[in-house]
Amino acid sequence: MLRSVIVAIFTSLVSGTAYASGGGEGVPLGLRVPLWSVLPFAAMLLSIAVLPLVVPRWWHKNLNRALVAFLLGVPIAIWMSVLDLTEVLHIAHEYIAFIILLGSLFVISGGIVVRGTLAGTPGVNTVLLAIGGVLASFVGTTGAAMLLIRPLLRANELRSRKSHVVVFFIFIVANIGGLLTPLGDPPLFLGFLRGVPFTWTFSLVPEWALMLGMLLVVFYIMDSTMFRKEDLGTPGDLNGTSVQHKIPIGIDGKVNFIFLAGVVLTILVCGYTHPPIGVQEACMLLMAGLSLVFTEKELRKDNSFSWEPIVEVAVVFAGIFATMIPALAILNARGSELGLTEPWQFFWSAGLLSSFLDNAPTYLTFTATASGLLGTSASHLNQLISCMPLEGCANACAACGPDVVNERGVLLLRAISLGAVFMGANTYIGNGPNFMVKAVAEQAGVKMPSFFGYIIYSVLLLFPMFVIVTFVFLV
Repeated sequence: MLRSVIVAIFTSLVSGTAYASGGGEGVPLGLRVPLWSVLPFAAMLLSIAVLPLVVPRWWHKNLNRALVAFLLGVPIAIWMSVLDLTEVLHIAHEYIAFIILLGSLFVISGGIVVRGTLAGTPGVNTVLLAIGGVLASFVGTTGAAMLLIRPLLRANELRSRKSHVVVFFIFIVANIGGLLTPLGDPPLFLGFLRGVPFTWTFSLVPEWALMLGMLLVVFYIMDSTMFRKEDLGTPGDLNGTSVQHKIPIGIDGKVNFIFLAGVVLTILVCGYTHPPIGVQEACMLLMAGLSLVFTEKELRKDNSFSWEPIVEVAVVFAGIFATMIPALAILNARGSELGLTEPWQFFWSAGLLSSFLDNAPTYLTFTATASGLLGTSASHLNQLISCMPLEGCANACAACGPDVVNERGVLLLRAISLGAVFMGANTYIGNGPNFMVKAVAEQAGVKMPSFFGYIIYSVLLLFPMFVIVTFVFLV
């Protein structure tokens, strides 16, 4: 497999350079750009990883982040526009929809205040993570993350060791919990738009339950160890015996649940009806605007709400979306040359690339590769799981009928879905909510791991679990 990947990369370098210098009208964009065109994307990732360590004060100003994103992203966007304006406009629309979704959920959840007896003990933290892991599949990973991160931070505000709590929150609530429905994570929603039945992802419950269970057990053990090292002064402050912790739990700003449901409903309805471009985004902006109008300002103050986190995400991801255009184009054009045949190969390949690229187009690239491998249509992914292609058939689905289950296609789609959703947790940029949760936590005074420090967490904690999932479900 490694040899095939190396050969594909070398071929891309040679042929990409040739096409780029010799035109090639009608040739896919990924075959017209050289491999070195991914260097600005690599530079953008290094900026996110290194600059906060080298020049932290400089980097933490949004104007400076915008300067880096502009210098790296704009030249690439202009170059790609000359080569393929349609593709650039498509990526631009994806970015706008992405930011509007994150921003709407950020604004709406910022008006919901959870009060009462939340103490940052290992048991309480584990329960909150478990609730978020379930909720993520039904209101989206972004919705669940923005709804629960502030209560979790308030519950742990007296603790000095709490960055690991936020890391596990990103693992569970912002990523892995969103596996069960197309509403949970963008890759699954794109699969739904291309014909995967809405309820098909319910079949992923065993994988979801295993990952969630392993993470919660490891978290409880780790958090209990950290908790015993805390010097809290008064033991009752966090063990639930003080008068403060006898206050009943209550929720203010309940009107925002209506707007949150409005966003979820908008995504679901637009997925079925395919309205003109801009309708979905307009509806989500409307929900956010109504939240701003009908939520008391005091509630947002109680949540320490500010625009800083969403502005940071918008700026950083503008650079990421622009610079990743060549990388995605090359992957899309050359994906079939990677020599992937087995489910575990699709799981790890789609997952590792989803850790650094947008996991939604990466999902589409690998489902297209799987469809080509089995002779089905990449535009109708229901064919991948509901029919058995017959050798020599011009129309495999018409030949065998829709009721025949393609067991191999099911395995490949499961592997790609698991990789795209699970491994979005590997880096801060693997999924949109990851970076936003980090920004909210840092605004609340939590010292979060660096870019590389977070990857160490994911390698040590997540990768062994991914190996277990591979051997249990994909080999």
